[in-house]
Amino acid sequence: MASGKDKKGAVNEPQKTDPFLAQNLDYQAPGRAVGLTVMLSLVAFTAAFMSYQSLQLDQATSPSSKTSEASEASESSESSESSENFALPGDPLWGFVSIPAGEFIMGSNPQRDRMAYENERWSSTQRQGRVALPEYFIGRFEVTNAQFAHYLSAIGSSSAEAFAELDPALPVTSVSLPQTLSYARWLDSQLRSTAATPVALSEALDAGAKVTLPSEAEWEKAARGTDGRIFPWGMEPNGAFANVASAALLPVGSRGCESCSYGIADMAGNAWELTRSPLIDYPFVMPSAEALLRADSLWVMRGGSFQDTINNVRSAVRGAVDPSVRNPTIGFRLVISSL
Repeated sequence: MASGKDKKGAVNEPQKTDPFLAQNLDYQAPGRAVGLTVMLSLVAFTAAFMSYQSLQLDQATSPSSKTSEASEASESSESSESSENFALPGDPLWGFVSIPAGEFIMGSNPQRDRMAYENERWSSTQRQGRVALPEYFIGRFEVTNAQFAHYLSAIGSSSAEAFAELDPALPVTSVSLPQTLSYARWLDSQLRSTAATPVALSEALDAGAKVTLPSEAEWEKAARGTDGRIFPWGMEPNGAFANVASAALLPVGSRGCESCSYGIADMAGNAWELTRSPLIDYPFVMPSAEALLRADSLWVMRGGSFQDTINNVRSAVRGAVDPSVRNPTIGFRLVISSL
C-alpha cells in the first residue's frame, strides 16, 4: 500500500519512501486463508451469541423465574395495598365496626356488680342511666405500632424509625392524648382523599362524621352492648377473654371472643384506651368545644390494661390520666363519629 501516486514516465526515477510506509515494510495484504479464518470466527461468534440469547429467554420463561417475578409482584402489591389503606386491617370496613343507633345502659348498679366504684354511679338518686347515640363506627382493634409508624413516616416525623422497630402487631402505647388526636386528624384527611375508602365510611364522613377518639359513652356502648352486661363477654369474670394480670402486652386480637359485644377485641385488658371525654361526674353529657378548651382536668381512659386485675377491666370502669402522660400501658382506638 502506498500513500503517494506513481506517475507515467517516472518509473526510472529514484523511489521516494513514505515515512509511515518505511515503518511497515513487512506488511502484506490479507490472503484468502486469512479471510476464511475471519469468516469462520464471525460464524462461531454469531452461534455463541444466539445460544446465549436462547438461554436468557429460557430463564426468563422458566417456572422458577415466573415464581420469583410473581413473588416480587406480590410483595409490591402488598406494599401498595398497605400504603393505600394506611396500614389498617384489610377487611371490607378496614377494621371498623358499625355500632347501630339507639340507647344503652351506662354506669354501674352495685346490686348487680359488687365490684363497682363510686364514680360509676349515675347520680345521687339513680344508679345507672340511659344514653342515646346515633350510629357510629369504632375500631375492632386498638391502633397498632404498624399503623402509628405508617402515620409518622407519612408526615416525615423523626420518630417514625423508632416506632417502625417495635412489634407491628402490638397496640401502640406511650403516646399522649394530643398525639392520638393528631393521628386521628391525619387519618380523617386520608380517608376523605382516597377513592379506595369503603363506601360506608366515606358516606359517614361526607355526612359530617369525623375520625377521632371515642367519647366515653361511645366506648362503653361498644364494650357492653345494649343488654347492660358487666364485661364485654357477659356478666361473669373470665380471664380467657382478656389479657389481664399478665406480664406484657399481646398482639391485638390475640384473645378471641366471639361472645364479646359487636365482635370487638381487647375492650377488656391489654392496654388502657384514651377517650376524648374529660373526667367529670355523671350524668354523662357531651361537653361543648368551649368547655373542652376550658377543661383543666384529667381525661377518661377505659378498659384496663394487662397489668390490671379483672375488677379493673369491667366495661363501666373509669380511669383517668393527664393528657400529657405517655405510659406503656396506655393506648387508644378510633371512632368515626358525628358527635
